[in-house]
Amino acid sequence: MSASNPGATHPTYGNWRRPRRPGLGSLGLFGTIAVFVGLILALLVSLVSLVAAFGVLVPIAVMLLPLLVRTQDGRNLYQLASVRVSWHRRKAKGDHIYASGPLSRRPGGRFRPPGMLSRVRMAEGRDAYGRPFGVLHHSDRNLYTVVLGCEPDGGSLVDPDQVDVWVASWGDWLARLSHEPQLKGATVVVETAPDPGTRLALEILPQLSHDAPRVARAVMEEVVASYPAASSEMHTYIALTYGIPHGRKHGTDDIVADLALRIPGLLAGLVGAGGGSAAPLSAEQIAEVTRVAYDPAVAPDVLTARATAGGTGLEWEDAGPASSVETVGAYHHDSGVSRTWLLTLAPRGTVRSSVLRGMLEPVSGTRRKRVALLYRPIDPATSARIVEADRRAAQFTGTSGRGMVQARAASEMRAAEQTAAEEAAGAGLVEFSLMVTTTVDSTAQLADATAMMRNLQASARVSMRPADRMQAAAFTCTLPLGILPWEYVLLPRELQEAL
Repeated sequence: MSASNPGATHPTYGNWRRPRRPGLGSLGLFGTIAVFVGLILALLVSLVSLVAAFGVLVPIAVMLLPLLVRTQDGRNLYQLASVRVSWHRRKAKGDHIYASGPLSRRPGGRFRPPGMLSRVRMAEGRDAYGRPFGVLHHSDRNLYTVVLGCEPDGGSLVDPDQVDVWVASWGDWLARLSHEPQLKGATVVVETAPDPGTRLALEILPQLSHDAPRVARAVMEEVVASYPAASSEMHTYIALTYGIPHGRKHGTDDIVADLALRIPGLLAGLVGAGGGSAAPLSAEQIAEVTRVAYDPAVAPDVLTARATAGGTGLEWEDAGPASSVETVGAYHHDSGVSRTWLLTLAPRGTVRSSVLRGMLEPVSGTRRKRVALLYRPIDPATSARIVEADRRAAQFTGTSGRGMVQARAASEMRAAEQTAAEEAAGAGLVEFSLMVTTTVDSTAQLADATAMMRNLQASARVSMRPADRMQAAAFTCTLPLGILPWEYVLLPRELQEAL
């Protein structure tokens, strides 16, 4: 991301570009190789028989045709078919239905989180300042996640220069993630929900004097009753997921000790980027966040337990739902129904720092809303190779087209040149995506939530689509638990990019 400053009071940001696929047009690398191999085979076979050469070209053309047809979000027919086949297989096996607890068939009779979280284990350690922090061990991928919580400074009544400094500091923090050893990705989750008024009631009502005038007591009780209707709560979490170097054997205790040394430096960078008060989340707090996400109705009880008893004592093994059902367009879990949207196109051109403000703010009519930004830092060596390849491709396209195509290619060439210059000057390269989960009380409210999301996309200048037939997995990815989608795909990420 780069910043341009045409005016001293209104800086703008932009220059993000979709990664280019290798190969001819929309065929991809494998499709291009198949084309050349097919042509060579057809030429060789044509020396014997033209009919046999035609018989070679037809199957190859039929195989490549689905690669040429792509949707607006860039998926080809093979990818669409794989999603549908995977959904029908899960539905046939009954994997779209989950039940836990003492009456279920799950061993232990506890309420473990479902899906990709079923094999996650929880550990806990203390950082250099003695603060407890939880570590999620994804045993199926051998990944470890630490969750940081912060209270960002608001953007109201803040000078544009200060906002510009915060954005620059945040970009520097993201660039430094590429130098974090074995860091696989980071997830920033901003969660909003209507304020139940539990904290205000526990703060005010016990302090009311029995000898106070009735009018004063009535005023304070009215404030406690009416304030939550016009207020909301907002939480920001940052989940950092680390891997283990190949060929090395590390125990969980070694990983926890290593993360304890990294946490203070990571928190210092967040504070400088406008993160406000930042601290790691303990194992109990991570379990509480997960429990409330699956069962929003227990949020007031969790706040009451925190205020009165100092904590809930909730363990990770009991943080999941009692039951959940995944459908094509929604995910039903305990007291909520959720739908998740995926980013398909980032804003074109330049934007202001407040472009996502409407999407991040609370919205009436929803039980909870989570906006998750997923980052995949790229190491400096790979970054240099990517920007130079994009630069050469943009130069070739800019000199080979005509008319409007040439004008757009010229814009792409300028963006590629600027990216290459910034990377050479020490800037980092980060791949990012966006996911939004909205939770409502019933299926009947999903239509209103969809209309609300359509309006938020327009204000944020982004294009998104519902995560149909994979709502359960998408719901899990928006939780601050370190689930990185590219680490859980059936085909390796490099192979998918070649397609």
